[in-house]
Amino acid sequence: MVCDLMIGFFFAGVDKARLVEREFAFTARFLGHDCAYEGRPLRAAHAAHRIMGGHFARRKQILREVLEARQVPKDVAEAWLNHVESLRDQVTADGPGECA
Repeated sequence: MVCDLMIGFFFAGVDKARLVEREFAFTARFLGHDCAYEGRPLRAAHAAHRIMGGHFARRKQILREVLEARQVPKDVAEAWLNHVESLRDQVTADGPGECA
């Protein structure tokens, strides 16, 4: 996602290793692993960015493609994508299908 034409600019100047570490811990906790997530709450972490619904959808699509390419079991992928969707209001004010 950091190299993506539509959303990569959000990650300019971001420490990529730290981003991967935070994403890993956040996701591992959701999937049931007992590890510490040391990042800021999602709303606070994304507040400085004007993330629109289209940006959110693009990141979700990238995740969908990665899950498929990595042959993640469908039930796990679906739960993961549903979890991401449940976090929408913490990342963007746009609802599903909106890009204001």
